[in-house]
Amino acid sequence: MNDERRAELAANLADVRARIAAACAAAGRAPEEVTLIAVTKTFPASDVRLLAGLGLTQVAENRDQDARPKAEATADLPLTWHFVGQLQTNKARSVAGYADVVESVDRTRLVTALSDAAGRAGRTLTCLVQVALDDREGRGGAAPGEVPVLADAIAEAEGLRLGGVMAVAPLGGDPAEAFGRLAGIAARIRDSHPGATVVSAGMSGDLEQAVACGATHVRVGTALLGGRRAIVR
Repeated sequence: MNDERRAELAANLADVRARIAAACAAAGRAPEEVTLIAVTKTFPASDVRLLAGLGLTQVAENRDQDARPKAEATADLPLTWHFVGQLQTNKARSVAGYADVVESVDRTRLVTALSDAAGRAGRTLTCLVQVALDDREGRGGAAPGEVPVLADAIAEAEGLRLGGVMAVAPLGGDPAEAFGRLAGIAARIRDSHPGATVVSAGMSGDLEQAVACGATHVRVGTALLGGRRAIVR
């Protein structure tokens, strides 16, 4: 079964990498400019281990209760863990214990909580400002006008490093238009914080549009791992 799953993941990974390479070629970019992050939510730690064996070591989760045990189960691997879901302040301490990158920072209270948690854990967390590209409630993200203030707060906080911005394309909208707006916001943040070079955008269905608009990281779940399944640890 493990051999079958490894072959399935290897084929999916080759397909996704080919899509990224083609998108980069169309945009006049080098494939090395785009980092692939595997979104492993609902999939077991064994899949994370198989992906690492295939050379993919950037992994993302959106729920602390799923991420923490998977991070612990794969602690022997050279992984970079991204937390990409909406994060309550009371979960900051737990997430700071294993996440290397928190991509979903969307309010100053969370900046404060993560800074405190990073200090307690003796770690430095890279944080991205999640930008809301639509008005739909429940998806997280700061309004574009709030992004500079949040970026400044992260940059000034102890234990945190400002990495850049993240966004999810609006449901039913034009991802190219949305990611174009994100690129403009990212450029303005870099004017004040030159080191904030990360633009995390694009998923299984819209990674090409994200790459065309300058994404440095794409977060891919379904195209890599298949449809959702229950976690079996």
